[in-house]
Amino acid sequence: MIKENFIKLYESSFRENWDLPCYTDYGEKESYTYGQVAEEIARLHLLFKHCSLRRGDKISIIGKNNARWCIVYMATITYGAVVVPILHDFNPSDVHHIISHSDSAFLFTSDTIWDTLEEEKLLGARGVFSLTDFRCLYQRDGETIQKFLKHLDQEMHAAYPNGFSKENIEYTTLSNDKVMLLNYTSGTTGFSKGVMLTGNNLAGNVTFGIRTELLKRGDKILSFLPLAHAYGCAFDFLTATAVGTHVTLLGKAPSPKILMKAFEEVKPSLIITVPLVIEKIYKNIIQPLISKKGMKWALSIPLLDSQIYGQIRKRLVDALGGRFKEVIIGGAAIDPEVEAFFHKIKFPFTIGYGMTECAPLISYAPWNEFILGSSGKILDTMEARVYKKDPEAEIGEIQVRGENVMAGYYKNQEATKEAFSEDAWLRTGDLGTIDEEGNIFIRGRLKTMILSSSGQNIFPEVIETKLNNLPFILESLIIERNKKLVALVYADYETLDALGLNREENLKTIMDENLKSLNSMVASYEKVSQIQLYPTEFEKTPKRSIKRYLYNSIAEV
Repeated sequence: MIKENFIKLYESSFRENWDLPCYTDYGEKESYTYGQVAEEIARLHLLFKHCSLRRGDKISIIGKNNARWCIVYMATITYGAVVVPILHDFNPSDVHHIISHSDSAFLFTSDTIWDTLEEEKLLGARGVFSLTDFRCLYQRDGETIQKFLKHLDQEMHAAYPNGFSKENIEYTTLSNDKVMLLNYTSGTTGFSKGVMLTGNNLAGNVTFGIRTELLKRGDKILSFLPLAHAYGCAFDFLTATAVGTHVTLLGKAPSPKILMKAFEEVKPSLIITVPLVIEKIYKNIIQPLISKKGMKWALSIPLLDSQIYGQIRKRLVDALGGRFKEVIIGGAAIDPEVEAFFHKIKFPFTIGYGMTECAPLISYAPWNEFILGSSGKILDTMEARVYKKDPEAEIGEIQVRGENVMAGYYKNQEATKEAFSEDAWLRTGDLGTIDEEGNIFIRGRLKTMILSSSGQNIFPEVIETKLNNLPFILESLIIERNKKLVALVYADYETLDALGLNREENLKTIMDENLKSLNSMVASYEKVSQIQLYPTEFEKTPKRSIKRYLYNSIAEV
């Protein structure tokens, strides 16, 4: 059990960092010090008390990252309630289901999302509040929430007649073994399950961040990954708030253009990101540079190449604000070409591995110890093994146990049982290997692996990565049809049109060439029989993974 009490970490932090900047909404005037956040938490606690909210009651939050989102989360856990963060791009029917399934008493939501929800479908909800100004948008018959909020200033004065000070910060005493968070996953298999995370699971991740000094007091961070997702939440928000870091919340889609401007202004001390963001930066900034004829020639000359790589590294570091110690990439597999290039130019990046069920971290190594192709080293608070049905197999399923592993799935004993082996190891569903130093190497997903007619394991993601690097292909999906591999491809029509190429005539020729190129790069059992054009972008989860289950049995289009 982690020694540090999860809730008390924040009681201490709000006292010790009282005057420091805490949360700022990027591009907005809304900004809070740690003391102001603590006071807002106290106001919400008075509301919860008035409504006789009990320990263990659920409070849902949905909306883009902003300071008030963070305040609600903090107010919920420090009161002893259970927080239910919902990804803002879930569709309304999923949101209704999660609020109902989680037994949420309150919902805090952005005004735009509230417009898409239906009151009668919010089963069990006693009140709904705006993330813009905390006003009450809806109260169940018999509730007196709106009336209470009108007099909240007087209630605060009555509770704290000398004004709210750091001495007034005192949060509930709740042991780390209690469930504090329900995180509803959105997987590529189409089922949403409520992951029950305890204070110990959360403290395991946060204390790791503190111990390794990922963030420190007075550091700055730009939060652009959705905080409703375990990865961004654990480090951009929870670790940052525990140590006195200043969090700037982007609150908008992280396009390369918007991100670059924000990085330049915020100058973050650490960058937490997913591969998609880094791959876009590589494609938009680096590829055009290294593809020029003169540059290709210069990079082929020894000594000159290292100077040029140094200049590219400096340009990239400056573009990301210039003051970060490393970039941590996680959440999905990175394009090997991008990874190899960043390694070649000695860019300070590392790749971590985790899952929502581990809140989320399983493995990590600092950038100067990171092994190319790996997903970092197993944490000292975790254990991992490779489970093989066939002892002769080269790879097996990565299974883990330790401080970060969830308590199970909420109201779903069957799924909980399936998630664990008979001897209580969490089955990650990822296939790979572990070396003698404890570095994890992921090869693919157990659920997406295709078994060839000759008995070979085929990992679609590996083939897709190669295909996505070929001309005029934005994204692809490898599926099996009649024992043959077929590539569904969403083409780059915009570039095609910009070059004045005919979609009907030229695209077939281009894709025929791409098919030849692809099949020359893969093993014989991985060869693709045909490329089939798909008319639209593939539907994705909020984590930007393709929802494979929608396409596995697709007919000709």
